[in-house]
This record gives sequence, structure tokens and C-alpha cells, in this order.
Amino acid sequence: MLKTFLDRTEKGLQHLLVLCGGSLLVGMTMLTGANIVARIFWEPIRGTFELMGYFGAVVTAFALGYTQKYRGHIAVNVLIQRFSPRAQRLLNSFNNLICGLFFIVVTWQMNLKARGFLRTEEVSETLRVIFYPFTYAVAVGCGFMAMVFLFDLVRDLLANWGERP
Repeated sequence: MLKTFLDRTEKGLQHLLVLCGGSLLVGMTMLTGANIVARIFWEPIRGTFELMGYFGAVVTAFALGYTQKYRGHIAVNVLIQRFSPRAQRLLNSFNNLICGLFFIVVTWQMNLKARGFLRTEEVSETLRVIFYPFTYAVAVGCGFMAMVFLFDLVRDLLANWGERP
């Protein structure tokens, strides 16, 4: 029952973030194409570089949890494979705990940074765009990454010592 709740929650948030990130990626592609055409026939679109940086940060942050869920990150487990299955499970649980805690701290720090940008009303140099929403979006992506690690930890604990997944 708990595993079903974790799976549904994770999958729903994952779909939302992937949809938002994918939409931004399409926007980035269209803006890049428009900028190339504008350069050829007239002059480049002002602020393209700025927007690519902001959108790229959000797209990357929103993809973190999805990539972790489907094990798309690079993993070097040559050493881990030499341990017994039980030791491997324990190390995996420990890794999920440490990584989850790390991304909780990153999320917290990103929120503090975004709050500072909001308070000071800081804007970008070229387009004068407020950028605290982008910082909050990165915090959301990092928070989802922390959630994926911690949900995996709970699943590991349930599989090893509690209900069967």
C-alpha cells in the first residue's frame, strides 16, 4: 500500500516536470532557430543567450529525478559488484540516504537563493527579466530528485525488512 502511494506520487510529479521541461526545451529549440534566421537576415534576437541559460537550468533540474528513476545517470559499480547481494542492498540504501540528504540541502539552499533574489528584485542584465522564478524552478527539480532518492530508500527498506514491493 505504501509502495503504491510512493509510485503514484512519484509518477505524477515526474510527468508534470517532464512535460514542463519538454515544453521549455521546445521553446529553446524554436528560439534558437528564430535567432539563427534573424542573424542571417537582420540582427540576432536580443537576450537569446540569457534565456537559453535560464531555460537550460530549469530543463536540466526538471530532468534530474526522471533520469535517476530510470537509472540514466552514469554509475560505476565495479567495486560494488564484488560484494554479496545483502551488502549491495545495504550500500544502495546508504547511497540513497546520503544522496537524498544532499539534494535536500541543495533544495534548501536554492530556495534561500531564490528568496534573496525575490527580496532584492534582482533582474537579468540584458532583458531585465526577474530570475527568482527560474531559481525556484531549479529548487523544485532538486527537491524532486531528493524525493526520488528518499522514496527509493523507503522501497529498499520495505523490500529488505518490511512488506514485499
